[in-house]
Amino acid sequence: MATSEQTVLQFAPTASSVTLSAKVHPLVVFNICDCYVRRPDQAERVIGTLLGSVLPDGTVDIRNSYAVPHNESSDQVALDIDYHHNMLLSHQKVNPKEVIVGWYSTGLGVSGGSALIHEFYAREVPNPVHLTVDTGFRMGEPAIKAYVSFNLSLGDIQLAAQFQEIPLDLRMIEAERIGFDILKTTMVDKLPSDLEGMEASMQRLLALIDDVYKYVDSVVQGETAPDNSVGRFISEVVASLPKLSPAVLDKLVNDNMQDHLLLLYLSSITRTQLSIAEKLNTAAQII
Repeated sequence: MATSEQTVLQFAPTASSVTLSAKVHPLVVFNICDCYVRRPDQAERVIGTLLGSVLPDGTVDIRNSYAVPHNESSDQVALDIDYHHNMLLSHQKVNPKEVIVGWYSTGLGVSGGSALIHEFYAREVPNPVHLTVDTGFRMGEPAIKAYVSFNLSLGDIQLAAQFQEIPLDLRMIEAERIGFDILKTTMVDKLPSDLEGMEASMQRLLALIDDVYKYVDSVVQGETAPDNSVGRFISEVVASLPKLSPAVLDKLVNDNMQDHLLLLYLSSITRTQLSIAEKLNTAAQII
């Protein structure tokens, strides 16, 4: 029986298909934005290495990063490989559990030279993740996306690589959210103090509580269809709150505030004493 052979345009199955999602910590975003601000004048974007680990469920946990010097033109990209390896060794001396999980670049989406850089990191680690960060906040919100690459082949001949976006989880605690919101503004007069940060957190908390009240009232009145998962989540949150009277809660808050102010006072006295000692030491050397 004669058989006909066909050449099919296909995606070669690779380890990239195992990666379903990625999780990035706010420290990585702050570090990338800082490297972008400190970039050379002639550089249009910043490229760097992502460090972290792969969780048992296949999620890539991105916890740290560092920039890698590079020169980029329309048809080629040159990375400082020695610098990359030296930085990797330095990071692993501090935290040996953090390994290379991919690389990042600033800007919107994937650019022309991304395939070349991704090919280099694919030799460093299997299945690297490409993270893009819009440091200009041109959309009002940061466009942070993660991609994996699939080989596009014709028969046994590899033609190109296609980047496919994967789900990305960016979770922050309240203190990190305040700093992240500051990044959205082009100019900041001053960083918020602890009291200002607490005030902003309380205002956001009151707004969330008001939204919960409105949702519960709308469900009770029959205007909104009830959701069992939301109801269980609200019940768990209410049950986790300690049963304290308003007087006891006010005392706890005031005591915490007094301790905080005492630490500020002691640190201020310490700085003053160090400054006086430095000036006395300088005067004694002059005499």
